[in-house]
Amino acid sequence: MDVRVGTSGYSYEDWRDVFYPQNLPKGKFLDYYAQYFNAVEINSTYYAIPSVQTIYHMTRKTPPDFAFIVKTNKETTHVRQQNEQAVVQLLEALKPMIEAKKFHGFLAQFPYSFKNTEANRRYLLKTRELLLDYPLFVEFRHKSWAIPPLYEFLRQNEIGYVNVDEPNLPGLLPPQNIATTKLGYIRFHGRNAQNWWEGDNTSRYDYEYSEEELKSWLGNISQLVQKTYRTYIFFNNHPRGQAIKNARQMLNLLENQLSIF
Repeated sequence: MDVRVGTSGYSYEDWRDVFYPQNLPKGKFLDYYAQYFNAVEINSTYYAIPSVQTIYHMTRKTPPDFAFIVKTNKETTHVRQQNEQAVVQLLEALKPMIEAKKFHGFLAQFPYSFKNTEANRRYLLKTRELLLDYPLFVEFRHKSWAIPPLYEFLRQNEIGYVNVDEPNLPGLLPPQNIATTKLGYIRFHGRNAQNWWEGDNTSRYDYEYSEEELKSWLGNISQLVQKTYRTYIFFNNHPRGQAIKNARQMLNLLENQLSIF
């Protein structure tokens, strides 16, 4: 049983004093983070392809058992045209992480406008092919994907399903414990319904979970863990270090309530 808990990104200035010491150089953030968590999502790859040197230094700063999940570039999930070159460049940049066995897969987060159509399912297959045999986890934002035939489609094509916690709004997905590969995945985005549609990438995720809200997930997590050999749990409610606080709470709940770790 291997459960990894971490946050979506780690390089946030507003985590100073909340998590990082005030005077800690930004170049030491990952070293510090890796003392407390054994997994992280890298979001910066969505915006730009990193250099091999950047990935090498990130890899070197973390312990041997550390896990990186890397978000695919925006050309793959949002532009969805002529993305082959960007994928090749990203794979090349990730070589140091792959060779160190710290690369645990790709996260492809598709927008709400990406609905369950035949054309979009074909696009998923193309994406799966481009990313070779590396683990691929797909997050859907539109509930049209949350149906059993789609889960079977993902299973047949070795595409992982990302379970989410997000606001209870029409068209979004409910809490689930779906596993379409031997790897489970959950992302906590917060429940800020007011800012979900109109907010930016900070205000949309500005939310702190209560302990009771986190406890409500323990049943789903328990079932997901039983279906998989490894499960990843990431918190994306990053403003002011709320993700750090909730990730720590989740670690305690998993240890004390589910006897994990």
